[in-house]
Amino acid sequence: MKDMQARLEKLRNEAEECELISKLATNGTKKALFARLAEHHRALVKEVEEAIVASSLSTSD
Repeated sequence: MKDMQARLEKLRNEAEECELISKLATNGTKKALFARLAEHHRALVKEVEEAIVASSLSTSD
């Protein structure tokens, strides 16, 4: 579980970094690329959160 929590935190940080880079980018292509990367990382965050919940539910039975 600690491994999943660590991965979750890493993904959150990466999403924030990508979003910041996107906002600061002056090149339109890079701005769009990093915005998509931020969105992808946020989707991964959601999946890991769901996996953690599912894991905690299965271990409590």
